[in-house]
Amino acid sequence: MDIRRARPADLPAVSRLAAELVRLHHRYDPERFLLIEPVEQGYQWFFSREIKRRGAVILVAEDAGRIAGYAYGTLEGRNWNDLLDACGKLNDLYVDPTARRHGAGRALVSAMFAELRQKGAPRVVLLSAWKNPEAHAFFEALGFRRTMVEMTAELG
Repeated sequence: MDIRRARPADLPAVSRLAAELVRLHHRYDPERFLLIEPVEQGYQWFFSREIKRRGAVILVAEDAGRIAGYAYGTLEGRNWNDLLDACGKLNDLYVDPTARRHGAGRALVSAMFAELRQKGAPRVVLLSAWKNPEAHAFFEALGFRRTMVEMTAELG
């Protein structure tokens, strides 16, 4: 398994994985999580800009020439609304289900930590769907701690 920065040619595969992550979240709570089809095209457009941005990092896990997973992180400034000082943010982490439990997720997070540390991030934060306890346990095993609970009320 090779962990490396994504290249423009990787974006169709990365966008397919990102779309699966979006659909997973949408299944958890369709009122909370945005789903605009075709998700793959939207993500490819978005990632084609992010891959060039200095404050963004897109990493891939490549296995035998196939993109098996990806991580997307950003460097964030101080946010008074969230009471959050400047930090790195792990926005996305997704490994194809057929490639899980072989270290790709752990390797992607480790590489993302290194990339964001090099950019000056003193810490990394993430959001995780509350209906995904397996992900919570995974992230906690990597040193993340729970700090906030997002709550949503529908007004319609």
